[in-house]
Amino acid sequence: MQVLVPGHRYVAHNFEDKNGHGQTIQFIHKEPKGDTTELETVSDGTTNEELLAVLIDRMVFLQNAFPCRENAIVITKLEESLMWLNKRTSDRLKRNVEGKQIA
Repeated sequence: MQVLVPGHRYVAHNFEDKNGHGQTIQFIHKEPKGDTTELETVSDGTTNEELLAVLIDRMVFLQNAFPCRENAIVITKLEESLMWLNKRTSDRLKRNVEGKQIA
């Protein structure tokens, strides 16, 4: 993995790529809007939640093909991670601070 923009853009190396190219993963990048707590999108991209959903789907596929205890544990932990991120978003929405630079 190579960091292009910390927290926002990465290159994930391909497993068998001999040329070292890889795939860029771009996360949404938001910055404060002027002197407010509101955030505006600087560059669009994916979210942690979306990438976790991709990993869960892949691990379920692999578990169906090659079942093992370790795969089952990984699926559980990925699902738990997604649950906590969704809970964080839900809590922020309830407090009306989602999309704002407020803890």
